[in-house]
Amino acid sequence: MNFPSRIVPLLAIAACFSFSAPAQEAPPVSNAPAPAPNSPAPSASSAQPSTADKAKDDRDQDKTETNQSSQPEQSGTSNAGSGTQPSGEKAAGQNAEQATAPASPSTRPDQEQPKRILGVMPNFRAVSAGALPPPPTAKESFIIATENSFDYSSFIFVGATSALAEWTVAHPQLGQGLPGYGRYYWRGLLDKTDGNYLVIFALPTVFHQDERYYAMGKGTILRRGLYAGSRIVITPDYHGHNSFNISELLGRGMAQGVSVLYYPSGSRTPGALATKFVYAIGRDALTNTFREFWPDIATHVLHRHP
Repeated sequence: MNFPSRIVPLLAIAACFSFSAPAQEAPPVSNAPAPAPNSPAPSASSAQPSTADKAKDDRDQDKTETNQSSQPEQSGTSNAGSGTQPSGEKAAGQNAEQATAPASPSTRPDQEQPKRILGVMPNFRAVSAGALPPPPTAKESFIIATENSFDYSSFIFVGATSALAEWTVAHPQLGQGLPGYGRYYWRGLLDKTDGNYLVIFALPTVFHQDERYYAMGKGTILRRGLYAGSRIVITPDYHGHNSFNISELLGRGMAQGVSVLYYPSGSRTPGALATKFVYAIGRDALTNTFREFWPDIATHVLHRHP
């Protein structure tokens, strides 16, 4: 083999080595410790908490918030349900209401004032022992005066007193017999009517006085009798304080002054008017006394409800 034929295979071999891959560089040395041979590589699912664990944590947090929010409600419900431990403001409000509320004790039968005595005599102005009603309005006073004046029993009462006056010839100028009785009757009815409206309605409204009779209902007979009789000079005002009963005394006096317009001249003297005035005041005092003791009489003597 000549030289050119030898050089060609050598050049082909050199060319093959020149086109082969270059040698790879060694990786840099790391200071991190090599993982253990048996430890598994961390996965994406293990790096984040699982859905079940997250749901469990959410449920625990919801329970904690529910318990904290329900504690005040349970405390308030317990106080309201038991009713024994109200809050401070509520207790103060209840005490104020009790302090200002009028007393209303239960009334025994022997202290209860009926609307009528024996089913006939009107007793509209009486208040049972222990009761504290509000002061009457002008309308209520007017109604009471009207009931006392035009109740059917009023005509019976005036009929009886007119018969007594005619029989005793209280006013000779009025005559006797049936015509004289009629003259006594309409004058007696007018006396009663104008006296009621003055004493029960007009003057109490002006002077702010309560002309109802407040029964005592207990105590000795003497004490209760004196109390009942003294109500013609003492009566409560609209504030519940005892005051001089100007409505009663002035009202009866004014009624006698009005009567001079329809009585004969012989009955218009100062002495005759004074006699009628004392009679009217005494009648009211006796009526109050009868009102005071009627429940006791009905209960303990007659054994019936007043």
